[in-house]
Amino acid sequence: MKPVQTKPPQGRWLAIGDIHGCLTQLTELMERVKPNSADRIVFLGDYVDRGPASAGVIDYLIRFAATFPDTVFLRGNHEQMFIDYLDGLDPALFLINGGQQTLDSYRDRRMWPVPSSHRSFLDSLRHYFESDRHIFVHAGLRPEIPLAEQKDFDMLWIRDEFLDSDFDWGKPVVYGHTPLKEPLLGERRIGVDTGCVYGRRLTCCDVMSLRIWQARTTITRPGRASGATDRRAWFQPAGSSVPWHLAEQSRLCRPGHRRPRQKPVRPGALQAR
Repeated sequence: MKPVQTKPPQGRWLAIGDIHGCLTQLTELMERVKPNSADRIVFLGDYVDRGPASAGVIDYLIRFAATFPDTVFLRGNHEQMFIDYLDGLDPALFLINGGQQTLDSYRDRRMWPVPSSHRSFLDSLRHYFESDRHIFVHAGLRPEIPLAEQKDFDMLWIRDEFLDSDFDWGKPVVYGHTPLKEPLLGERRIGVDTGCVYGRRLTCCDVMSLRIWQARTTITRPGRASGATDRRAWFQPAGSSVPWHLAEQSRLCRPGHRRPRQKPVRPGALQAR
């Protein structure tokens, strides 16, 4: 895949973090941001799963694209799992990672099977986007590898290898995927997934000015942070009796990964963020 180069717009460069079916918060956030035709908007992926209104979120984004045709929509690991599910591949991985809520949202709206417009939207999602000043990607990039040679799997799933590296890609990398207590506004990384679906906030960042807009969620209660660092904090999903920090094992339920020997853990704890 070739990177997409663009000249800076006259307006803002707006990056929106992981939505995960939180339509109410997405609508509220956009009302606060008030995007206009001069802005360039980049959605960083993970529109579906876990939250109550994934079908509604996709509907909203399709309408948004009609109003703002230059909008960039990136693919998250949850969209990839949904696509794989629709293609009959690895349904358990999708369902164990919040996919049932996505299916319920489509059935509640009487939109099952998935409309062709939604499938076309999912298939059109990019793995990354590059502007003159920033790189936008869902999960991150593998250090020491040029952008054009990055693997799709890493851009959807990578975590520690990216977060623990001080490698300089020549531009700040704007990413989601890893829930944070607050947006990370660094020289080399800008992280804007602030765990909306886990009871925190949905975030939009103007990556040029570093101005932040947020909408708080009320659909879940934050769990007690466990094992948090200055850049990461995990929360317990509503209705789960398994501490969310056990979902640190989420990397174990990525495609192609083996689980190490360990005490039995309930399936609900083996989740990908």
